[in-house]
Amino acid sequence: MNILLIEDNRDLATNLFDYFEAKGHAMDLAADGISGLHFAAANQYDVLILDVMLPGMDGLTLCKRLREAGKLTPILMLTARDSLDDKIAGLEAGADDYVVKPFSLREVDARLQALVRRSIAHESGSKLQVGDLIFDTLTFRVMRGERGIELPPVPLKLLEILMRQSPRVLPREEIEKAIWGDSPPDSDALRAHLYILRNAIDKNSDKPLLKTLRGIGYQISNV
Repeated sequence: MNILLIEDNRDLATNLFDYFEAKGHAMDLAADGISGLHFAAANQYDVLILDVMLPGMDGLTLCKRLREAGKLTPILMLTARDSLDDKIAGLEAGADDYVVKPFSLREVDARLQALVRRSIAHESGSKLQVGDLIFDTLTFRVMRGERGIELPPVPLKLLEILMRQSPRVLPREEIEKAIWGDSPPDSDALRAHLYILRNAIDKNSDKPLLKTLRGIGYQISNV
């Protein structure tokens, strides 16, 4: 697993790092909520371990921000509060599961494994979502909020590629290879299809999702 740990308690973070790295998992650490939000938005992780009480931005707010941005990465919340209301608050914020401190490292491991298994099963399904943009790859239905969107075949394929990789920035060459294989058309073809896609999904929207990073590539992101 590739795990992001967002935890400001140094001793607890060290214990979690030692345990999971010894089992062969990769881990990143953010010691405050703002850094955690940046890590989670900018990178791809299999699962997040998120403490509720954090400096800079608390875990509930961070979790809500990620879900509002369309991030579907499974989140296991760590909390010292064991009341029903506290647990419900974490789940309503977008957490997938929680453990109450103090906890067993084996229990955390088991819960993470379960979350990742469910996530893989979900991702193999047909529905892709970034923010309020939804694409059902079985019915080819595209919605932006309440607005239905019709797209030609190539922009539709382009949309699927960018949404599956969101929020990763994809280089032009990678996109062209995914669509046309080893025989891409002239250099303006991708630009034309991107124009059609951008005009369709971001038309009359005050929050564009399709972004161009000059000299780097393209992404669909709600962050």
